[in-house]
Amino acid sequence: MGRKPLDIDKIVMDLITSNDVATKKTIGKKILDMAYKKGIYPASIHEFYIARPKEGFGGFTVPAINLRCMTYDLARALFRVSKANNTNAVIFEIAKSEMGYTSQPPYEYANVILAAAIREGYSGPVFIQADHCQLNAKKFQESPDKEIEALQALISEAIAAGFYNIDIDSSTLVDLSKPDVKKQQKNNYEVCAKLTQFIRRIEPRGITVSVGGEIGEVGHQNSTPEDLRAFMGGYKERLRKGLTGISKISIQTGTSHGGVVLPDGSIAQVKLDFDTLKNLSKLSREEFGLGGAVQHGASTLPAEAFHKFAYPRRRSINSRSAMPAKCIWPPNSRI
Repeated sequence: MGRKPLDIDKIVMDLITSNDVATKKTIGKKILDMAYKKGIYPASIHEFYIARPKEGFGGFTVPAINLRCMTYDLARALFRVSKANNTNAVIFEIAKSEMGYTSQPPYEYANVILAAAIREGYSGPVFIQADHCQLNAKKFQESPDKEIEALQALISEAIAAGFYNIDIDSSTLVDLSKPDVKKQQKNNYEVCAKLTQFIRRIEPRGITVSVGGEIGEVGHQNSTPEDLRAFMGGYKERLRKGLTGISKISIQTGTSHGGVVLPDGSIAQVKLDFDTLKNLSKLSREEFGLGGAVQHGASTLPAEAFHKFAYPRRRSINSRSAMPAKCIWPPNSRI
């Protein structure tokens, strides 16, 4: 008689219910080994992004989806949709803050996603991303080195777990009280360059981790071409010569985290500036060779706004929790 097949559902349950870190990591290693044997592997989306302005292809949106709860079940649903559409360009992400309040550290989150891929018979690259690797502005003012070191520790843990896509959010350090746009962005681009250099030092051999930057903090004023040029100019000056930089840029176009709650408990209609998204994405590709601009907070958008993002085929996901939290704007999209 042959060996009894491993019950991946039970393995995942053991992983998420264990309170022992060592046990979680042992189970995670088992899942990773199973994934590789089935042609499933954590990957960086960097090459895909930088090929967009070079090759001029587009007509689609890359969704980056924050799975905060029911991660295994929702990831399974997304892999089913991915297989049905014959596409691998989907990012599974979790923010620094979400890792804390949902108790999903990198080594657990990554392996739950890989287990979902195994369960659904998926094969190919899996893009797992650390979203909003964010600095606290107050803590940064008190002790810049300490705040940066804390974020470096998280990034290191994430990359070791298979997060080969890292979004640096140092936009919290933008100082709009400064009279000059470049001075407003100074702390932002200097810290982003420093963290990029750290990522390049620790990334696995043969993998170029996809790094994203951010010029406008979500919930604040909309980003401008001047903001983008000031950030990228300073970033390129500070980044050590010869190193690969960011491949996408997150901007502010009118969304806010969680939306704006009205007195009756409903969520206010989002006033999203699609022209800003379109124009800054075009600028980022043509002047800086990036994959495009990232739309934050798509989960707070009304359903009727989604036709403005480009999709090869119309598909719908009925769970609001699985709606894209970000979208990177396509090179040839139309609005």
